[in-house]
Formats: sequence, C-alpha cells, structure tokens
Amino acid sequence: MIQIHELGAKDSIFNQFMAELRDAVIQQDRMRFRRNLERIGEIMAYEISKALEYETEEVNTPLGIKEVAVLKEQPVIATILRSGVPFHNGMLNMFDHADGAFIAAYRKYDKNEDFEVRVEYYSSPEIENRVLILCDPLLATGESMVKTLNGLLNEMNPKQIHIASVVASTEGLDYVKRKMSRKPVTIWVGSIDEELTAKAYIVPGIGDVGDLAYGEKRELN
Repeated sequence: MIQIHELGAKDSIFNQFMAELRDAVIQQDRMRFRRNLERIGEIMAYEISKALEYETEEVNTPLGIKEVAVLKEQPVIATILRSGVPFHNGMLNMFDHADGAFIAAYRKYDKNEDFEVRVEYYSSPEIENRVLILCDPLLATGESMVKTLNGLLNEMNPKQIHIASVVASTEGLDYVKRKMSRKPVTIWVGSIDEELTAKAYIVPGIGDVGDLAYGEKRELN
C-alpha cells in the first residue's frame, strides 16, 4: 500500500524554500541553493518523524525529573548520489545519529538521447527490521527510485519504508505505485508537478539539481 504526503499542499514556510529553490535567479547562488535543499530536508525529516515509534525516557533536569517521548531508534537514510547529498544533510541535521546508505544511480544516454537507468554502487549498513528513508530530490520517471529500492531490498527487509523527494511528477509517482504495490511505502514530496517531457525532465520542476548544487558535469570515458 502506497501513501503520499504532499507537504507543499498546505501553506507554511516550507513553500518559501520551495519557491527559492525553483527560482532561476536565486539558483545562481550555489551555496543558497544547497542550503535550501538542506532546509527542505530538515522540514521533511520533521514530518517523517511523526510517523516513527517513540519510547518514554526520564530526563534529569537541574530541578527534577521529566518524562519525555524520544525516538525509539534512529533511521537509515539512503541517498542517491550526487544530487541527494544536500537533501541528505538536511535530514541528518534532524536525525543526527542516523546511519547512512549511499547509492550511485544515473541515466546513461545513447546517441539518440534515449537513456537507461544504471545503478552501479551500493554502500549500506544493516537495514533489516529498521526504518529506511530513501531520499532523492527529483522523482521523474520513478525508475531510478524503484531500482535503487529493489537493490536495497534484495537481501534486507526494513520494517518501514519512506521515500522522500522535493519534486515528483505524477507519472513517476504512478510508476512507483505500480512497481511497489506489494510493499507498504510512504512517499513524502514537496510538490507534485504534472508534466514530464519526452526526455523525462519534470516541468516546471527545478532543473538539474546536481549541476545547480555542484557545477556542470561531463561524462568521462
């Protein structure tokens, strides 16, 4: 069963950061772009935290003892390189003792500008019976998200699965729902954009998040 939460559907300061992230002029300030990705990651982590398990802990204050509900366990935050790093850092600012998993997934284009999604690298801690948060700023076709998640689930079975994206296309969300229908997955997204171009770019979208955060890339043979 797939549940979808669109954070930008309700008015909050979250939408201010989303607006700045999309703005082509503000995007020219690379440091501000990365910081806005972090801020969005922080807010999204806070929202995800409401769906996690808690336990009561006694805290000694200077004047007494107070019972407080604290996280029962820290999640594993999995991130698709390289665009997901600032987003990951924002989540880590909230889940500051979380474990991290990193995945290299990318589009490989041919001479006709057709592409296939390749996943070539996984570095992951144990996720068996743990909370897994898979974050990637853009969920365009949904193929890289599904391939990445299936790779993580090949040998390990988390007890909760959360997908976090800043912007998703309706087509990409539909693809994830079809392919992951047998798994209980919760999707958290900042905004759902309707259009996906023939080359699988989200419109209006954000642009190439990796390039905006770290500079334009070139393919090496």
